[in-house]
Amino acid sequence: MAETSFIVRIDANLLHKLDYIAKYDDRSRNAEVTRLIRMHVAKFEREFGKITEDVPARTP
Repeated sequence: MAETSFIVRIDANLLHKLDYIAKYDDRSRNAEVTRLIRMHVAKFEREFGKITEDVPARTP
């Protein structure tokens, strides 16, 4: 799957904490965010079923 990028607005204190955790685990900020997103998606899919590309994303 092709990689893409996006911009996130985040509180400076929360960004500092993210950087701290990433450095603690010897990861880049990007690698840490990607890891967290993958963990969240896996948890969601365990609870609600696999997300496929043919199903459009919905807004709450």
